Amino acid sequence: MRRIPHLRWWIVALICVGTIANYLARNSLGVLAPQLKTGLGMSTEQYSYVVGAFQLAYTVMQPVAGAIVDRIGLRAGFALFGVAWSVANMLHALAAGWLGLALFRGLLGLAESAAVPSGIKAIAEWFPARERSVAVGWFNAGTSLGALLAPPVVIAVSLWADWRVAFIVTGAVGLLWAAAWYAFYRSPAMHPAITPAEQALIAADRPPVPPRRATAGEILRTAKFRAIAIPRFLAEPAWQTFSFWIPLYLANERGMDLKQIALFAWLPFLAADLGGVLGGYLSPFLMRRFGVRLIQSRVAGIALAAVLMIAPGCIGLAVSPYTAIALFCVGGFAHQMISVLINTLSADVFTAEEVGTANGFIGQAGWIGGLLFSLLIGQLADRIGYAPLFAALSVFDLIGAAVLILSLKHLIPAEPK
Repeated sequence: MRRIPHLRWWIVALICVGTIANYLARNSLGVLAPQLKTGLGMSTEQYSYVVGAFQLAYTVMQPVAGAIVDRIGLRAGFALFGVAWSVANMLHALAAGWLGLALFRGLLGLAESAAVPSGIKAIAEWFPARERSVAVGWFNAGTSLGALLAPPVVIAVSLWADWRVAFIVTGAVGLLWAAAWYAFYRSPAMHPAITPAEQALIAADRPPVPPRRATAGEILRTAKFRAIAIPRFLAEPAWQTFSFWIPLYLANERGMDLKQIALFAWLPFLAADLGGVLGGYLSPFLMRRFGVRLIQSRVAGIALAAVLMIAPGCIGLAVSPYTAIALFCVGGFAHQMISVLINTLSADVFTAEEVGTANGFIGQAGWIGGLLFSLLIGQLADRIGYAPLFAALSVFDLIGAAVLILSLKHLIPAEPK
């Protein structure tokens, strides 16, 4: 095979495409929610249980998926889970009621849980520490691109055919990606297209391989795990609220129809893409321009983004739906900055051999927060409205940033010399 300069960036592009496929399937439900509520006779509370089925399965499975990928390897593991989430999404077309939809949604959650731990593990294997936040930013852009593409693509297919075909189409995309991943991915030590110079660059930055991989219990007992997991628990409700509830909010409280939602609901995810990518570049910029050290630069970026998260907390004060969408855009931008830098921290402080498992548990903490908050929305949105719930999201992120700043001492000793 011909040698490819800077192959690691092509690997990130491949991961990004997989994440796009993952989030296109995931966000199909939120986009189709107004149709599904009518077609399947669902209440808002029942819809929250469908969302909760995905979140619960995803929450339980994330550390398991991370451990499986650590055990069997990225090439086979990521491809296997890609096939599984594609099939699970296509099965949504068979749903005859909200219970069936919840069952298939749970299967999707089990399968999709491997995406982030696998992506972070790949970046830990392929990138030196100083480039990781940039790589995670581009990888994380796939989450927003998938969410951005979902409203126009899913609604176009559903208007052309129906909502069942929309689930089949968005699921089939993942099958194509899984085949491409298995065909082209290898580790840096095994990839026939890597140049000797790039292989040496990656190897020089790798810490020594530990004599044995840390167990799950040992990871959970470390202070560095708690320092990252608590802010992730507090930050994740915002992204899951944006992913699963924006279309319903725009329909119920802002009076938008399906076509208007298709025109505007993707904008917060475009802003999220920008936030994720720029958040990745922010850390090396702070290091280069102001001499901030590696871990502190990640935390500084998270704190800045937490302040920006005040914007979506003010959505209840917005007079027009377009102002509300603009505030959602600021929130999407800020949240993805937080997401990129928190995920990068897990690659900074855990070894490549254990980061899949560690990031799985950190993701599980986040999804517990997202699950609990989605169930809260299902219980309260029709009674008190969405405004106080969006305000709570801002408070959560500010508290998470404070926790991370106070926990710096547990993260800095792991920083590379």
